[in-house]
Amino acid sequence: MKKKSSRLKRVLKIIGGLIVFFTLPSLLFFGYLYFRYNEDLPSGTQGKEADILAMNMLQSLDYKAYMATDYLEWTFKGRHQYKWHKSENRCEVLWSDFKVDLDLKNHDNSKIYVANQEYNGEDKHKLIHKAEALFNNDSFWLVAPYKVLDSGVERRLVTDDNGKKSLLVTYTKGGTTPGDSYLWHFDASGKPKSYQMWVDILPINGLEATWENWITTESGAQLPTFHKLLFLGLELDGVKGTALKE
Repeated sequence: MKKKSSRLKRVLKIIGGLIVFFTLPSLLFFGYLYFRYNEDLPSGTQGKEADILAMNMLQSLDYKAYMATDYLEWTFKGRHQYKWHKSENRCEVLWSDFKVDLDLKNHDNSKIYVANQEYNGEDKHKLIHKAEALFNNDSFWLVAPYKVLDSGVERRLVTDDNGKKSLLVTYTKGGTTPGDSYLWHFDASGKPKSYQMWVDILPINGLEATWENWITTESGAQLPTFHKLLFLGLELDGVKGTALKE
């Protein structure tokens, strides 16, 4: 019994050591990131000046061209593929062996295919909700600047100590996580170059992500193909945009 008890204690000690070995560096790293980057949500002023800043951003990206864009296609991080038919309120969402023809107006009308075979099993609604969550997240990384005038969006002008102006945007409804806020920063031409995020899915407030490698699509809309978040790169491949054919 003593040998078994001693062996058990030794095993537990080894397991405990491994847990500390793997978790302590992670905790220290998270602590460093938290104290280095965490920021409180800034206050700002709603009204005409905030709306003018938003309109300037849209003008720099050719908002009219985006509104005339009917079809958008892209792949997010090489894993999720999208074919978005805006005027039809639907988007094909593909990942792994799944394809969801997502009806963005009435999700119950969505269709699911597994390995190219239509699926109506018990996980159908779960897969539809997953496709919706993927679409909400990954499309935001593509077209977020164009959504600053959406219904339920609050816009505030934020001016820092150096007089630099930024646009704080809060989504009070819609999407997967209503209440999220983003602080847009601009280059000299008024074009967005990055935003800071105060969102539920991130444990650190105020993290900044770049918006770069912009391309002009066939429809004339300008869209990003790369974002940098801390040490991570978020790539959008095969970005295409075509206008509605008359």
